[in-house]
Amino acid sequence: MTQAPRDIEDLIDLMARLPGLGPRSARRAVLQLIKKRALLLIPLADAMQQVAATARECINCGNVGTTELCEICSSQKRANGEICVVEDVADLWAMERSGVFKGRYHVLGGTLSALDAIGPDELRIPRLLDRVQREEISEVILALNATIDGQTTAHYIAEQLVPSGISVTSLAQGVPIGGELDYLDDGTITAALRARKAL
Repeated sequence: MTQAPRDIEDLIDLMARLPGLGPRSARRAVLQLIKKRALLLIPLADAMQQVAATARECINCGNVGTTELCEICSSQKRANGEICVVEDVADLWAMERSGVFKGRYHVLGGTLSALDAIGPDELRIPRLLDRVQREEISEVILALNATIDGQTTAHYIAEQLVPSGISVTSLAQGVPIGGELDYLDDGTITAALRARKAL
């Protein structure tokens, strides 16, 4: 069986590691990129090089941007006393697509998981508790995925916030059990955010 040159095979192997792409899909994608080199491959390589050089994590919330503080954290319009807590950046972007939430975010970087030895210190939970005191927060909205680990994390955070006396709410209707925010449509996210409930 004839194989592609080593550098092309290396590219296929790297592409196959991306979520949603297996070896066959990666091979098709790479062939398409090569066929349309000027239209796709060269601009993609340039964009990837630019992102590799400039992308960084916001030191405040964990969002991805190109500056030390992301646009959301640096905007005074977003300083309304509300923090929406999400598992990862994809969830933050999903919430932003809905256009409903006008506060700031906090990206945990995952969920608590005893099986994977992920405790509060492996996540940005201590940083969240610090932000709640420092930023005069009036409400924390827990927009965590409706999975066992997501709900365990939500309850843990809610317990940690009890002494602060601030309002702690979670997304309500519209988020199915086992569902993940990144896969929900904007209308579902909007309904869930508007119908949030106290924990």
